[in-house]
Amino acid sequence: MTSKAGLPQPSALPEPPLGLRERKKRRTREAIRREAYRLFREQGYDATTVDQIADAAEVSPSTFFRYFPTKEDVVLTDEYDPVIMQALRDVPLGTPIVETVRQAVLGPLRALMGEGRAEMKMRMRLTVAEPAVQARSYHQQRETMRMMAEVFAARSGRDPDDLEPRYAAAAVVGVLNESMLLWAENDFVRDPVDVVDEALRFLASGLHTM
Repeated sequence: MTSKAGLPQPSALPEPPLGLRERKKRRTREAIRREAYRLFREQGYDATTVDQIADAAEVSPSTFFRYFPTKEDVVLTDEYDPVIMQALRDVPLGTPIVETVRQAVLGPLRALMGEGRAEMKMRMRLTVAEPAVQARSYHQQRETMRMMAEVFAARSGRDPDDLEPRYAAAAVVGVLNESMLLWAENDFVRDPVDVVDEALRFLASGLHTM
């Protein structure tokens, strides 16, 4: 889900086998992202240029832009959204909407924390600290909400343009985003799975509990 505040790196997520071409594209994308994060750590986000990232990843700047439209997208773009949307579709129909999200999100997030935790932390630090990343993340959150609203509409037999699926998607994405930001702002002390689970349980209980 694009952060979205951020849930990166598909390597920890279950997915079908890829063909040779897709595997090569995946390796290139991951190499660009890996070198970008290394440079961000070593010299800072603002001081790192697209040309430097491309050179470190041994690709041309034009190749960089085929994979990532902007430098901010290196931080924010991932393959998580399609995985989550499919997981939402796979939850049995009739399951309450927030429980559907819990079943779809918590398992992949727990798996992601196994090998992607360090990169997740870096991503969240950049999202919190860098205004350009924050601004770009808003547009990606809107796209995540659109996709989620379509899934919610299909599961409930509604039109994707109806208000209810859009409200539900906005609430869920907002809660997921804020819970990950909270995890980052509190120095990553708690298990992010617990933070997200707690946030979703609050959403399920409704604002009347405040």
